[in-house]
Amino acid sequence: MRGWLPLTLGLLAVVIGAVWTVQGLGYVSGSVMTDEKIWAVIGPLVALAGLVVLWLGLRSRRR
Repeated sequence: MRGWLPLTLGLLAVVIGAVWTVQGLGYVSGSVMTDEKIWAVIGPLVALAGLVVLWLGLRSRRR
């Protein structure tokens, strides 16, 4: 996976993970995920996976 795809997917995962985290903690309202603690756990995991994909994408571009 070279090019822009892993960078885009990684960044998207980080943003989605952050949104899920703040929704799970109850800071963002208007969703069925609001104040559901499971999303406060899933969100950081998704964001962490996104950071790993970003790191791998940046690492492959340097070669």
